Amino acid sequence: MATLTALVVSPAIARFSRSRFSGNQFIRPIRIQCATSFSSSSSSSSSSVDSSKKAAVLEKTSVETKTGSWQWRFQDNAVNVYYEEHKEGGASNAKNILMIPTISDVSTVEEWRMVAKDIVTRKGETDWHITIVDWPGLGYSDRPPLNYTADVMENFLIQFMNASDSPVKNLGGDLIVVGGGHAATLALQAAGKGLIKPSAIAAVAPTWAGPLPIVFGRSSDMESRYGLLRGTLRAPAVGWMMYNVLVSNEKAIQSQYKSHVYADPNNVTSSIVESRFALTKRKGARFVPAAFLTGLLDPVRSREDFLSLFAELDGKVPVLVVSTTSSPKRSKAEMDALREAKGVTKFVEVPGALLPQEEYPLTVADELYKFLQENFASNM
Repeated sequence: MATLTALVVSPAIARFSRSRFSGNQFIRPIRIQCATSFSSSSSSSSSSVDSSKKAAVLEKTSVETKTGSWQWRFQDNAVNVYYEEHKEGGASNAKNILMIPTISDVSTVEEWRMVAKDIVTRKGETDWHITIVDWPGLGYSDRPPLNYTADVMENFLIQFMNASDSPVKNLGGDLIVVGGGHAATLALQAAGKGLIKPSAIAAVAPTWAGPLPIVFGRSSDMESRYGLLRGTLRAPAVGWMMYNVLVSNEKAIQSQYKSHVYADPNNVTSSIVESRFALTKRKGARFVPAAFLTGLLDPVRSREDFLSLFAELDGKVPVLVVSTTSSPKRSKAEMDALREAKGVTKFVEVPGALLPQEEYPLTVADELYKFLQENFASNM
């Protein structure tokens, strides 16, 4: 998912693209929506209730927050990765949750922050310690010009969960993984291979196909076009030009959030737009989006493979799927395929569009907390 999940090609860029792509679909303005579907109920009641609760959570002062940087070593690179830890003051023997942002051009730990703060302050027999980590190349992490692929991102997740110096490795006890979009699918894939050992996985609006492949497919001709577009976006000068027109401007970000990232346009505030715009201006910001847009970060290539990731964990790891009620059609179809699918322990729907955890954080937190209580509350 991403704001690149809806790519709006202006006439100027369409003309620029004509020399690189054959076919009419790149000649006229187009909007492309990814199979990363998140849904939304545009009901104002859900929005207003979440907004009022959100303020109450922000007022709680008992949450201890720690920020840090962990060094991911990949090939000859040392990449500084940003993370946050949230827990309630005085909590001891807490169970642990790792939250991973949805992969997108504006991916950030901020999308999970309100959910984390709500969960750690809930009173129950179990305390929770939550770590949120930014992907390399996104959020507040370093953004080197690596050749990002699904395997590269999986390597990061595996190292972050298993390395001896990782902030989550030495916490002890259970570690529940919560991810949105492609992040959830990458976690499921790594768990199915036995490369990570989560106690449970919560997949919030899980997706598997990038914006272009879900619309135009993966024929050899289209793969060639994706490669040309990817190379152009990575190029030093023209890449920034194209990225600035397509993604890195406030009008584009606001339009995308109002049209499909959020369910209720009234929830798209100027502060959100300004914050996400700032992320797109960080050095190296275009490299991961170039890979995501063109399908290089897709963990699987078909719905059958997507379903098999869940089936592989059947009876081994509890899996929650949080779908959304108003997802883009293609994405919604992929999430609906998970209803009663093998390996899915629980399937729920919440209001929202592409980012339910950010737009309706308290609703998402409610569903996550119920799942945690059902599976871990009595196992202290």
